[in-house]
Amino acid sequence: MKRYIIGLGETLWDVFPEGKQLGGAPANFAHHASQFGHPAIAISAVGNDALGNEIVALLEERGLTHLLPRVDCPTGTVQVTLDAQGIPSYEIVENVAWDNIPFTPEMEEVAKHARAVCWGSLAQRSEVSRTTINRLLDATPADCLKIFDINLRQHFYTKEIIENSLRRADVLKINDEELELLTPMLNLPVGDERTKAQRLLQAYDLQLVVLTCGTNGSYVFTAEADNFHETPMVEVADTVGAGDSFTAAFCAALLRAKPIVDAHRLAVQTSAYVCTQKGAMPQLPETLKG
Repeated sequence: MKRYIIGLGETLWDVFPEGKQLGGAPANFAHHASQFGHPAIAISAVGNDALGNEIVALLEERGLTHLLPRVDCPTGTVQVTLDAQGIPSYEIVENVAWDNIPFTPEMEEVAKHARAVCWGSLAQRSEVSRTTINRLLDATPADCLKIFDINLRQHFYTKEIIENSLRRADVLKINDEELELLTPMLNLPVGDERTKAQRLLQAYDLQLVVLTCGTNGSYVFTAEADNFHETPMVEVADTVGAGDSFTAAFCAALLRAKPIVDAHRLAVQTSAYVCTQKGAMPQLPETLKG
């Protein structure tokens, strides 16, 4: 069986004023990982409705493998509004299909052969999907790279959920605003980013902490070293999905045994390109894939 990179969690429609775009961090991640030549799969759930049919059709059109069981809840939607800088805010509908992802035998089989899996906090807001995520993670092999792309949204997270995921992860991906939210919650030390990252590395036995700071650059922290990369100046169309593309490019490079510095550089270049495009799943240029 193929060894897949798994994007696990919410799959939904981002609804913009001008129309809807396929989204959800795990699906975005899987889509971009597949563009770097890795077998990738999106695991979520959709409803028995027209929006669910459209998601399945679009993923198949894009050639992205998926496990999207149908459930008796509406397919997820998120109302997205953009500010003058293209920064999104979200209104996330509750009790939708991806809140009710069942753990299926097909998911367990894919998990047993996973090369990497990426998940976040949002899909864990419901007990059903949280249980499925944890069962799938438990079924992965010892050499599977586990990436917790924390992706805090509104009030849809708790300390318990975050700490449980941190303990299961090899890599934490987080942005500067999320790090500030975690500081009092996890009793992180007051100080600079490196001090907080080192506490996270030690407390949760992480291999890497990846910190993105918008236009102020990004960092990769290990126990031994730090790596910083500036954010390229680009003309931003919107930033939806840029972080997911960063994570996917970084993961894809690590799985090809690229040094952290090179993986970081590719991630920055990829996310900068995605910022110049509308929507979360643009096709990447060959210059990035090579």
